[in-house]
Parts: sequence; structure tokens; C-alpha cells
Amino acid sequence: MLKTIATGFVAALWLLASAVSAETVRYSYQGQALEGFYLSAGEKAPLVMLIHDWDGPTGYEFRRAEMLKEQGYSVFVADIYGAGIRPVEVADKRHHTGELYRDRNRMRGLINAALQKAAELGANTDNSVMIGYCLGGTAVLEMARAGSPMQGFVAIHGGLGTPAGQDYSNVKADILVQHGAADANISMAEFAALSQALEQDGAPNEMISYGGAQHSFTKFDNPKYHPEADKKSWQRLLGFLQSQLR
Repeated sequence: MLKTIATGFVAALWLLASAVSAETVRYSYQGQALEGFYLSAGEKAPLVMLIHDWDGPTGYEFRRAEMLKEQGYSVFVADIYGAGIRPVEVADKRHHTGELYRDRNRMRGLINAALQKAAELGANTDNSVMIGYCLGGTAVLEMARAGSPMQGFVAIHGGLGTPAGQDYSNVKADILVQHGAADANISMAEFAALSQALEQDGAPNEMISYGGAQHSFTKFDNPKYHPEADKKSWQRLLGFLQSQLR
């Protein structure tokens, strides 16, 4: 994985390799500087809001954003850590992730700040799906429970627990969950519990588990990368975007 480094420099490296037109975006939330990334596919293009994993927004998210833009989607890669916070050590990743888990209101506020910035840039936030990987998947489910006015929500190898006092009664759009059946961090029991919670509250959903896939199964340079599960996951994601966005 990439070491701690400014988002703008990481973005530049990927742009040199792909020549995709993009914009590093600086914005803020409650006085904290944030640095995301925006790729526009055109003024009226549907938007994918992409929430990063526990590394922060790094090369992996930018590569996924490029792949989505090639499919005709504008993409805003949100920053829910803060500018320059790109942890490398596992202990640091757990620290920053834990801060967000303990303050769900802040997590929501950070994502809403990204949505607001995307709208200011001319992104079509009224025709948008939110997706997230790992920590980002947890955040996507948080926004679904909050009643965020998206056209859909996709959590990919994310945390699946429902915090005490929350439920899925305010969900505004379909939820797609993609999970590795061999995930040692998030069990199939948690997968089943989420399914029950969604059904209990009548939240429209599709939940897929991929046999043999471990946590982070879509991350290209990760030892747990599972090419077949990633391929299936990507194709289903594209199908979901096509069905949910105008």
C-alpha cells in the first residue's frame, strides 16, 4: 500500500499513468481541512459518491474512480479522515477508524460536506449512488440509515453491524451488500443479522456473498485479493448503477 502522502500527489501519479481529467478538491467540515478528488464525465452525467477504506483516499480509490468514469459516471472521492491523514500502520488505521465509529454524527457530517462540495462543482447529486469499500462500506450503510437521498447504496466488504438505537426504517433507496464469505473480520453471522435487520424494516436490498473471498477481496494489491470475486462484484456494481441511475 501507499505510504502516508498528500492526496494531491497520489492523484497526480495516477493521472500521469492514465491521463484522465480530474480535479483535486479541497474543502472543509467544522474547520477541518479535507481533500477529495473529482472526475467529471460531463455536466449531466450520473454521479458516484465513493467513500474510501481505512487507508484514506489513496491510489485504490482513484483507480476505481477512473474505471467508473470510463463507464460514463462522474465520481467524487470523499475524504472522511482529513487532509494529509493517510495512515500506514494498522494501529493508526484502527485509531482513525475508531474515531469515526464512536462519532456517527461526525461521520455523516463529513460525508454530507463531500456531497455539498460535489454539488458546488456541478456534480449531479440528485442522480447519485453512494458506494464504499471496507470503512467506506460501513459509512455507506450509516448514510442509508440516516435517510440520505441517494438513488442507491453499495457496501463492499464493509462493516455490517447496526449501532444501538439505529435501524433501516428511513432508507430511501435500494441497498446492495457485497461480502466475502471467508471474511475473518466480519462473519457470515453478521451478514445474516444485517439481512434480518433490513427485512424487518422493509428496506429494499440485495445481499451477495462470494465463496472463498476474504476481507478486502477487491483490493488489487492486497494479499487477500480474489480476482474472480472482484470480477463478479464489479459486474454487479455496474448493473446496479445502470438500474438505479437515470
